[in-house]
Amino acid sequence: MRQQAYELPVAVEQSGFRMLTPGTWGGMVVEYFECAERINFSPWLTGLPNDRCPCPHWGYMLRGAFHVEYADGREEVIRQGDVCYMPEAHTGWCEADSAMIMFSPEAQAKDVQEHVAKLIGG
Repeated sequence: MRQQAYELPVAVEQSGFRMLTPGTWGGMVVEYFECAERINFSPWLTGLPNDRCPCPHWGYMLRGAFHVEYADGREEVIRQGDVCYMPEAHTGWCEADSAMIMFSPEAQAKDVQEHVAKLIGG
């Protein structure tokens, strides 16, 4: 299964942020997101357990950087060219002009997507 990233349907779009997804492939949600400006994801996670993302993600940083903070206080920066795994209970922000592709378990990802859509109207 394959699809060009720029041809994916838009799932969420707001000033400075766009997330595209073909939906679920093989039990995993595929998401391509772009941050044209610095975006803090913490406000979008308010109301989830401990106000953090409860979904693990595997990904590849195409450009820019994503700053992640975990519940245990650890922080890391995922930079262009990095492959990554983010376990549940994280939050973070992306730098301007960033793009990433992520793969997440379907059930957990759908719950987070629905929550974020309610908060930001995506």
